[in-house]
Amino acid sequence: MKSRREFLSHTLTGTAAMSLAAPGLLADSTTGKPPMRFIFIHKGNGLLPESLIPPSFDKQQLETEKGKEAFSADLDEHDLPQWMSPLAEHTKNMTILQGLSGKMCTTGHHTWCSSLGAFKANERLSSIKWATVDFELAKLFPSPFEHIELACFPNGGGNARGNINGIEKGFSARGAQQPNYAFGSPKVAIQELFKSVSANETQRTRYELERRMLQFLATNETDLAEQLNGVERTKVGNYAAAIQGIRGRNRRVDAMSDVIRKHVPQLDEKYLAEDLSTIDRQFGLTEVLLSTLISGMTNVATFTVDELGTRYTGLSDLEGENINLHDVGHNKSIGGFEASEIREKVRRQHMTLIDRIVTRLKSVPEAGGSMFDNTMLFYFSDNGETHHSKGSEWPFIVLAGDNACLDISRRYIRLPGYGKPGHKTLGNWYTTLLNGYGNNINHYGALDVGLTIEQKGPIQQFLG
Repeated sequence: MKSRREFLSHTLTGTAAMSLAAPGLLADSTTGKPPMRFIFIHKGNGLLPESLIPPSFDKQQLETEKGKEAFSADLDEHDLPQWMSPLAEHTKNMTILQGLSGKMCTTGHHTWCSSLGAFKANERLSSIKWATVDFELAKLFPSPFEHIELACFPNGGGNARGNINGIEKGFSARGAQQPNYAFGSPKVAIQELFKSVSANETQRTRYELERRMLQFLATNETDLAEQLNGVERTKVGNYAAAIQGIRGRNRRVDAMSDVIRKHVPQLDEKYLAEDLSTIDRQFGLTEVLLSTLISGMTNVATFTVDELGTRYTGLSDLEGENINLHDVGHNKSIGGFEASEIREKVRRQHMTLIDRIVTRLKSVPEAGGSMFDNTMLFYFSDNGETHHSKGSEWPFIVLAGDNACLDISRRYIRLPGYGKPGHKTLGNWYTTLLNGYGNNINHYGALDVGLTIEQKGPIQQFLG
């Protein structure tokens, strides 16, 4: 028989795979305004800064960029790099942000929670210092599920170590020593997230049994805690609080079941297979992401579209290849294409996913506009600028709706290079986001001990 701790560990992962303690809101109770939504999409194998430079830059702009000197350019006056062409219809909502650094993170091949937490991290839970920025934003705009994470896990190495279809430790963190859990396949994500409204009788029965078991455990653990003292009382009390959190979340989900039922992803069978291509997995998980946002189940989603150990299958013009991103990082040609061409194909596929997300959200009416008006999407690498990254650059592509608080849209923005006066880090960037949306933290993230310039605070020019 499983111990209480083993049962709860299984329940917290399999039943929830998400954070537990946020009240659900579809609109701010005081202003009546829709909440802001945040989508973090990150990739492995680096994001080469030079790949984001518009090909229409003139000689002076190219020289300024090469020197890592600060400047800004209107994207309306420039062509996007070819791989970004799927986003051509969204240029007015776009920012290409260059010049951030992240040397306070773990860099190189894998960064685990680093890129979202701005601290050094590895596979040990003790390395998780605090909640990652996506969870901090989720606290500002509560929802029934608080946060949902999806991932195309690697087949070997990285976080999942081969369990690509399961529910495994993700790339976000709920708090210190508290990893988040991510769904690795569209099938499992739909089964777990939408089981309360499932038409499948087995799924519904399972959901009801879990509810009754949680009710029993909540009473049992609370009673047991009252009989204990010291550390054991605290431990059991935490278990009881976690169970009550899940029960509260389930009540909130039940209350909005009619809305959720309308937005259950309707996927072709190929997206629900056990052995699906990487490209189909990405498209399937994108549909899950959209459904959870549009239904109001969450306001924050994080999607790892690939990791260094992710084996790419189904990539355009290379459908028959099983592509090792690590080999691509070491400039290996595959299927007649140079490594640089494969990198471009991978990035273009990511842009296709983002176009699907943005276009769909723009089609959903909300408060006299669209749902995208109240959305920010971030695309970046989980390990900085290149395959063996050093964190001196951390490029971002941002898509933001009209109600976003930052004054950055329609621009290519180059911040001062590493160590130059005015240089900014991931910590400054995340502090800017948090300050802009109501968390007046002095500084989010660890400091870079190699920098002698002032590092704390937001990027003031972005706040308008």
